[in-house]
Amino acid sequence: MKKKFLALLLALARVLALAACSGGGDDKPSSSNAGNNTTAGNDTGNNDTGSSANTGGNDTAPVSGDLITVGVINNDPNESGYRTANDRAMREMFTEENGYKATFYNNNDAAQQIATAQQMVQDEVDFLLLSAASTTGWDTVLQDAQAAGTQVILFDRMLEADESMYVAAVVSDMPAEGATAVEWLASQGLDEYNIIHIQGHMGSDAQLGRTGALDEKVAAESNWTYITQQTADWDEQTAMTITQSVIDSGKSFNVIYAENNGMARGAVSALDANGITHGKDGSVIVMGFDSDKWAFEEVLAGRWNYMGQCNPLQAETIDGIIKDLQNGKSPDEKIIYTPEQGFNAETLTQADVDKYGV
Repeated sequence: MKKKFLALLLALARVLALAACSGGGDDKPSSSNAGNNTTAGNDTGNNDTGSSANTGGNDTAPVSGDLITVGVINNDPNESGYRTANDRAMREMFTEENGYKATFYNNNDAAQQIATAQQMVQDEVDFLLLSAASTTGWDTVLQDAQAAGTQVILFDRMLEADESMYVAAVVSDMPAEGATAVEWLASQGLDEYNIIHIQGHMGSDAQLGRTGALDEKVAAESNWTYITQQTADWDEQTAMTITQSVIDSGKSFNVIYAENNGMARGAVSALDANGITHGKDGSVIVMGFDSDKWAFEEVLAGRWNYMGQCNPLQAETIDGIIKDLQNGKSPDEKIIYTPEQGFNAETLTQADVDKYGV
């Protein structure tokens, strides 16, 4: 039921009570489910209403008995294994069985995300769940959501916005991911660090965090050098092309720092095609990020050297926050970081792969 319609019913009930000759009865307006089916956006996105299987989230039902309406703005699940797992977890959690009427929209284009989020706010969803393609440009959406009574929860990525504009954020600490990775790389004690740096989607929280720590180190150390620094926009094939271009140039390199596992795999494909050794016993250090099980296995086998974990499983935490809010309890913390760590070929175990791989 939309908020305005509910208010109209309540007002009508008051009028009828005043008009009743008996002085008023005990009847109250009945509640019903009225979720919002958003159709904003264009054909380049993935806009679905509802979801699939129930994974058994928080069992606390909404106070009113109505379904909680949520609009979920996420990135393209084909972007990476991380994103596929993240999108799947969200769709499996926000189902009618778990007390939700959900609308999903997937797009890596920030302008399309913003336009669709604006439509969801106009449709008066109870909650807007947001994983933004870009950290900026969201001020109007956040202000309109606040005015409409739509509560915003960030997930996966932060925004450049005042904390008062969202009720909670369940995210990865991207700067910490970058710092942990760079600290490990520095511990390898190379005489020279000649780095192929393959960046993700420029302006995203993940790219900014993973790039920031490396930029600082390269600027501070005379023996740390970028052979190239380019974005592959999370794309494996583009990463392979970038690496092949460096190989063709004849420039010497000994580190590949790729900001997700798919791009690391693309870079390694170019190394393999040219007979360049890599990994634990090779001439090139290979580094990736995310939590793909296949990438964990590459590190375990020694073909890669390092993977910075980025945990995609945030849906259960978000469900708990929403159910608490519906029952009048505010989150204990405004920003909740998902637990993460770095893994390397010297210390990774099969038990780690089984526990953390997705």
